[in-house]
Amino acid sequence: MPSTSYVVAVLAIVFTITLALRAVPFAVLRTLRTSAIVQELAVWMPVGILAILAAAALHTTVTEAPGATPYAILAVAVTAATHLLFGRRTILSVGIGTVTYVLLLNAAPLEAGLG
Repeated sequence: MPSTSYVVAVLAIVFTITLALRAVPFAVLRTLRTSAIVQELAVWMPVGILAILAAAALHTTVTEAPGATPYAILAVAVTAATHLLFGRRTILSVGIGTVTYVLLLNAAPLEAGLG
C-alpha cells in the first residue's frame, strides 16, 4: 500500500491540474469574446454541424437502405426549410427533420424496401 505522503502528493497534483483546467477557460473568456475567429465560428458552426449531420444521414441511407433515399432527401429539405423559416433554431430544425424522416419511413415501409 502506498505511503500517506505519496497519496497526499498525488491528490495535490490531481487537485492542481483539475483546478487549472477548470480555471483556464474563465481566465481567457474576455479575450475569446472579442476574438474575430470565435465570432466567425459562432456564425458558421451550426451550419457546419447541420451539413455534417445531413451528409452522414444521406450516406447511411444511400448505402444501407437505398429505397429510403427520397425520404431522406425530403427530410433534409424540411430540416433546411425549418432552419431558415423559424429563426435558425438548430434544435428545432433537427428535431422536425428527424420526426419527418421517421414518419415518412413508417408511413410507407414496404415501398421503401425496409419492411
